[in-house]
Amino acid sequence: MKTEFYSYGACREVTGSKHFIEWNGQIIQVDCGMFQGKREETYQKNLKWPFDSGKVAAIILTHAHFDHSGALPIAIKNRFSGNIHCTSATRDITQIILMDSAYIQQKDFEYIQEKAEKHPDRQLKAYPPLYSQEDAVETMKFFTTISYNHSFIPIPGVEARLFNSGHILGSALVHLKLLNGISIGFSGDLGRNNLPIIPDPDILPEMDYLILEGTYGNRRHDSIETASEELRLTIIKAVERGGKVIIPAFTIERTQELIYLLHIMRTENRIPEIPIFIDSPMAINATAIFKIHPECFDQETIRRFTANGLDPFGFDQIHYTISTRESIEINHVAGPAVIISASGMAESGRILHHLANHISNPRNIVAIVGFMAKNTLGRKLVDGIPMIKIFGKQHSVNAEIITLNAFSAHADYQEILDWLSRHNLKKLKRIFLVHGEDDSLIAMKSRLHKHGFANVEIAESGTRYGLD
Repeated sequence: MKTEFYSYGACREVTGSKHFIEWNGQIIQVDCGMFQGKREETYQKNLKWPFDSGKVAAIILTHAHFDHSGALPIAIKNRFSGNIHCTSATRDITQIILMDSAYIQQKDFEYIQEKAEKHPDRQLKAYPPLYSQEDAVETMKFFTTISYNHSFIPIPGVEARLFNSGHILGSALVHLKLLNGISIGFSGDLGRNNLPIIPDPDILPEMDYLILEGTYGNRRHDSIETASEELRLTIIKAVERGGKVIIPAFTIERTQELIYLLHIMRTENRIPEIPIFIDSPMAINATAIFKIHPECFDQETIRRFTANGLDPFGFDQIHYTISTRESIEINHVAGPAVIISASGMAESGRILHHLANHISNPRNIVAIVGFMAKNTLGRKLVDGIPMIKIFGKQHSVNAEIITLNAFSAHADYQEILDWLSRHNLKKLKRIFLVHGEDDSLIAMKSRLHKHGFANVEIAESGTRYGLD
């Protein structure tokens, strides 16, 4: 019974996670994410897959982030007909992500099409949606939910269990035990200790092979306490200038973390009383899902809020804007404000309109609070590009750009090593590194070697690795 591991996504890059275990003629896929990057490359990679989804027997979803779940409707359209296994919180969040993705794809297509007709000199290209909201609804019929640390059988001869990965609400580590005795672990996106709201990452049972993320394999994070203080000082600086703080934020976890920390800051009177706008219908829906999954909260959140009947995500200064009209009105708000909007990498959604309206004003601050993949607008801001193009129009970047890396929900290299050190690794034969850019993965491999992990492989897209 030959066992193989291979990937067609998140190999020497951080988006489009799609990993596979093939055993006894059956295929388990772990994650089904969308690739994100340059528009033409993004569209083609997400449209044309180098594998047949119809041959995949089951999908296990580590968590709901778009780069891990966003391509599920395409898999269904490509004849996948098995079960999608995940936690109940992941299922609920994935539903709103897929619905929102379909909506944004359609609206962006219509918007760019209209702009292209009005401004043929800009040579804008509109890309048809890869799936519709009806496709997203159909996809949800394939989900089956599993609680943490409960075994299930994704395919005959394989026992699987999910463990908390500490990354976002409902996120999971995956442990597979094959009938032939081989055990395989997947880190998914490994979280960090002491993040707001959710518990620290669990420890996996013994395993022969580990598929491990390396997003921050060459970097360290400041503590979340440092991040909170940097955010506070950023807000105060903008207020003193009479400017606004614009934050591109992932709608799942990052937005809720920011709301949680801002709530505490206002309660303790550590930031001025200014309006805080959450301008993302999906983030608003996601926040509602957080409220119905308090079983995923850590003890600090329970002690500070839940046990006292308080809402961690609701306070006087917070304004949730749903309609397009409300979103447009934010641009006419006089004086300082905080605007948190999606998408997290500033590639689509309402954040583009806020950046277009505020990026050229030197009083404003754009706060980057998450990882920005290559070729995304967010990465261009991080890299200090002086001019950016939004909807085909050039804008001068006069606003101050501040990067608050400590908000990352990904473990850095030291946190990964610390997490590994808590495992029983007597059986471990090999580590495969995925989900990272070249410099990060090379650095992570070197660090693992120095810590006694001799057999470490950077996974190459489409390469099949035998597991024995």
